[in-house]
Amino acid sequence: MTFSPAQLTPGHLREALAEAKFDWLVLAGPSNVAYATGYRSVAGDLFAGHRMMALVSNDAVFMVGSVSDAGPATERAVPPDQYEPFGTFYFESGVSSVAEMTGRHASAVEALEALVSRLGVSGSIGVDGGVGEGVSVLSSSGSVTDAAGWISRLRRHKLPTEVDVLRGAARLAEDAIDAAIAAAGVGVTEHELAAIVATTMATGGGMPRFVVVTSGPRTALADARATDRALRPGDLVRFDVGCTVGGYWSDIGRTVVVGEPDPLSARRYAAILAGEQAQLEAAAPGVTAGELFQIAVDRVEAGGLQPYRRHHCGHGIGLDVYEQPIVAPGDPTPLESGMVFCFETPFYDLDAGGMMVEDAVVITDDGCEVMTVSDRSLRVVPV
Repeated sequence: MTFSPAQLTPGHLREALAEAKFDWLVLAGPSNVAYATGYRSVAGDLFAGHRMMALVSNDAVFMVGSVSDAGPATERAVPPDQYEPFGTFYFESGVSSVAEMTGRHASAVEALEALVSRLGVSGSIGVDGGVGEGVSVLSSSGSVTDAAGWISRLRRHKLPTEVDVLRGAARLAEDAIDAAIAAAGVGVTEHELAAIVATTMATGGGMPRFVVVTSGPRTALADARATDRALRPGDLVRFDVGCTVGGYWSDIGRTVVVGEPDPLSARRYAAILAGEQAQLEAAAPGVTAGELFQIAVDRVEAGGLQPYRRHHCGHGIGLDVYEQPIVAPGDPTPLESGMVFCFETPFYDLDAGGMMVEDAVVITDDGCEVMTVSDRSLRVVPV
């Protein structure tokens, strides 16, 4: 069986479950299923309403999923006898039991009911918010408890191997940005730079997930797609890009200028960079996410960019691009060793252009480690 980096966590989840109040855990959110099994469905990323569940005990993991997912899921996550299929899809084989799965159950709930009966599921059953109507099936077998907070808290603390994968994903995203910056110049289009970013991430083993490359006045359009606009002297160019590696996300931001920056842009960028730097210096176990937000805002404003209005200045990251806690006003969650964040201090001015700097960090016992290594300054592209 071939394993992906995301299969670092199933054993850890089972160990944690052995010490929890649940006899069974039933997860249905795509990233929670990936955390439990190591498998992330391509169809799940494409189709709204796609259903998949993981049933976890302290010594085994089982899955409920579509027949179309059965091939890759049993290749990468569980053997066929631990996969309960539903729906219709055709694999041809004279040997593999996967080819015989089509039509076994009409729906995910029906498949879940069959699996619960086969396994004799009972006792305390923790569920996340994605289980939906499956809760009624589970309620007839045991006592159902909301486990969404429990699994979220468990996922906040990354294993060292998870940190390694997240570090690799972040480095790949910043390598892609650096490659595009090296090719940037007057007359080069946003589309051409975005293609370099995406190609670099894919060539490096990542899956490009979002590629925001904007220039000139378009830099103030937060999450905008690249266009055929060509770079001009004096343009700001803003990069906000991310990929996944083994299911783990990156989210990195950089800003450059074509030729020397005007004084306003230089002052503003110095202020937002100082704000992010203040976060990096203050981040440590015990500091709350809300305190870290205020540190960033206060430092940006002290740099002369007033008012600095933001709804957040960072977020947890892992198998989801946005994970709790969010570095947001008043968030009381204390930072803890092993949490991984993206810290960011963007600024969007529709009249003068936008800019940002965003980096990945892991909280350590005595502070934080910045996982990215590329130049965070307002770099100048020669004219």
